[in-house]
Amino acid sequence: MAHFAKLGVGNKVLKVSVVSNDIATSEQAGVEFLQNLYKDRAVWKQTSYNANIRKNFAGIGYKYDQTRDAFIAPKPFNSWILDEETCQWEAPIVKPNNNKIYNWNEETQQWDLNE
Repeated sequence: MAHFAKLGVGNKVLKVSVVSNDIATSEQAGVEFLQNLYKDRAVWKQTSYNANIRKNFAGIGYKYDQTRDAFIAPKPFNSWILDEETCQWEAPIVKPNNNKIYNWNEETQQWDLNE
């Protein structure tokens, strides 16, 4: 199955639809199918669960960045930085890797242990 993201104002993802691979033999074929199905000329971009295209699987509220040809999630915290290679947000401090659960504390700019 092929997945397509419908883009709205500011390239914000409004919807993600699934199209059979028999129909979506190319991205353009999938786009044309969806435009005919919904009777509109909306902009659709193909997305992929395994990130083969456009870096990340699109979700509602994500933004399509045309320059990077990538779907980018909403920024979770003001201090987080976009990794240009993966197009994913990263905390300014690396999360501890010790099998414990941590939550980001934006106020203190550090990871708090979730007890």
